[in-house]
Amino acid sequence: MTTLEKISHETMVFMRGKYRLDEIGDGKDELKFKQGAKTILTVYIHEDKFTFLIIFGKKERECFEQRRSEFSKFICNYYDNSKTYHDGKWMFIDVTNLEQLEEVKKLIQIKKKPNRKPFSQEGAVYSQCGQRCDLCVHYVGTDEALRAMMEEPLGKMWGISDWSMRCEGCYSEKCYCKDDPCNAKSCAPGKGLSECRECKEFPCIKATSADDRSMIHTEVHYADEITWGILPYVPWQYER
Repeated sequence: MTTLEKISHETMVFMRGKYRLDEIGDGKDELKFKQGAKTILTVYIHEDKFTFLIIFGKKERECFEQRRSEFSKFICNYYDNSKTYHDGKWMFIDVTNLEQLEEVKKLIQIKKKPNRKPFSQEGAVYSQCGQRCDLCVHYVGTDEALRAMMEEPLGKMWGISDWSMRCEGCYSEKCYCKDDPCNAKSCAPGKGLSECRECKEFPCIKATSADDRSMIHTEVHYADEITWGILPYVPWQYER
């Protein structure tokens, strides 16, 4: 992945792994992470960078001042030069590398404490590409009550009403994509590897069954749709 692709992927791993939020894109170049009417973070997409908008109210500004020594001059300059309006200090932070992103993550956690309860790792079943088979609506071992609960948000996200297909997993003779291999089944063996997680480039876009949904996007996805329609199928986004 390029540096910008890594920033994009790591942003979504962090936001989805730490927070249960709606993702509201404008279909062009803007994505808002929202809890109800409150916006936690806005990301603007550019060809050569991402701009993160974080608005700090009074309490958040007091917290930042107490922790100011933890941040680099890069962040402190943005903070000091950002205008403060009636609803808070508006920080538009341009991010071009992963070191800058790590500091932005700390600002986001000042803005809002993480609120996502991670999936249990007990009994986890992993596919060759790293997704959680046991959290998939199609997996034969999925609890029927859980499967029924998944279907509504999945239907809204994908526009599909029939979820009757069943799969026994990558290492089974009854794997859904046995006769039409997915990227994981063709790419990893082509590199002399048994599965994607052995690859030094993992995770990459090819290692996700959700196409480019591991990246910053401009679509609209609500929290329940993300929980059941994205997280199980994008490596690591359910583990952080």
